[in-house]
Amino acid sequence: MQIEEIKKVANINKGKNLKYCILTMGCQLNENDSEKLCGMIEQMQYTKTQELENADLIIFNTCCVRENAEDKLFGKLGEVKKYKEKRGTIIAIGGCMMQEKHIVEKLKQSYSFFDIVFGTHTLHQFPADLYKILSSKKQIEDILDIDGEIIEGLPIKREDKIKASVSIMNGCNNFCSYCIVPYVRGRERSRLPKDIIEEVHNLAKQGYKEIMLLGQNVNSYLRAEKEKQISFEEYDGVNSFATLLRALNKIEGIERIRFISPHPKDFTDDVIEAIRDCNKVCKLIHLPLQSGSTNILKAMNRKYTKEQYLTLVEKMKKQIPQVTFSTDIIVGFPGEEENDFEDTLDVVKKVNFEQVYMFIYSRRVGTPGDRMENQIPEEMKHKRFDRLKKLVEEQIAIKNKEYVGKEQSILVEGKSKTNENMLTGRTDSNKVVVIEGKNNLIGKMLPVKIVSEHMWYLKGKVEE
Repeated sequence: MQIEEIKKVANINKGKNLKYCILTMGCQLNENDSEKLCGMIEQMQYTKTQELENADLIIFNTCCVRENAEDKLFGKLGEVKKYKEKRGTIIAIGGCMMQEKHIVEKLKQSYSFFDIVFGTHTLHQFPADLYKILSSKKQIEDILDIDGEIIEGLPIKREDKIKASVSIMNGCNNFCSYCIVPYVRGRERSRLPKDIIEEVHNLAKQGYKEIMLLGQNVNSYLRAEKEKQISFEEYDGVNSFATLLRALNKIEGIERIRFISPHPKDFTDDVIEAIRDCNKVCKLIHLPLQSGSTNILKAMNRKYTKEQYLTLVEKMKKQIPQVTFSTDIIVGFPGEEENDFEDTLDVVKKVNFEQVYMFIYSRRVGTPGDRMENQIPEEMKHKRFDRLKKLVEEQIAIKNKEYVGKEQSILVEGKSKTNENMLTGRTDSNKVVVIEGKNNLIGKMLPVKIVSEHMWYLKGKVEE
């Protein structure tokens, strides 16, 4: 961490009552990065605002997984240009999208009013970049094409006081043919066990009840280091993802542990056993499918078949009581024929997922998928997406009815976003539950009886 640069910027800003606004696009890894940015920025004497027009510093933390993320960024940049012209607002653009050279070139050509662009490997250098801007007013491009180091000790500002995300590794080694992530976040690098465990201990001391472990492929934690024979210090017996789960399960104060995203090909028996044995590890497993067709999975470079995926699900169902599943599915990948899509529907029917995150395939420049000739027409993609959505919603409606009349343990997270008089929480299986109750219930684990079901939430009653 660049403590000196933070102090320098803080001294420049002292007494000025400056405000910042940060717009985060993309996944929970991006949100975790934004929390670190906020931690650094607030130490540099900025206070947060949700109003772009009131901000002296605007930061875009970008995602490049979906094409519409680019449209969103460019649209917002057009909007903030007037604030730059009116009050000299500093515009900083960071995150995954800045690792794509064609995007940076487009920014230079069409949105040249920006002050800073920084990549995924240089987030920790933001205080130094900001100091240079305040000192020299010269545009800064701070991007590394090589894999960055894992930087510990960055300040972090979390909005949520009950649930916290904890990154356990950066990067990805899988190179799925539809995905740009390995190119923009680099190869897998794992955090040291001691650093992760100490962070979770600190979160428990601060009163956090639930942690979400983050990584592009969490169940290969420390695998790259072992394969490259890179030495690392074991701590509390942690030398794998399974042993990490067991170590975190022992931390007092933490009541729930979740994780995303694992890869089906790396779901080893020791991880399954750890989920089974650890009472705090939620029994909802996010198991990305992407496609139910073995042919499409091969084209995606996913390294498992339809049959292997279903076999893994059955193994987990036998070994882990009350296990449930969520998944990701891409519709319309190049070469997807009707029978391939039917295979996807078949897997959805057989697994009966608790939640399905559905995406229409989006071409990403620089990936093998983008260069494939057998692209699917947009109209066909949308028709198939609608068919999948219909099936998933039918299944959810049936599964929701199974909750009615049963007791569920929920972690109360706060007030309902749609009704100030209700509280909201989630079950182990990540179902949203709304209840009547006083604010002193927020942050507590409660047994509730489910009294009614609705498509996207359940209604519960606190057990007396």
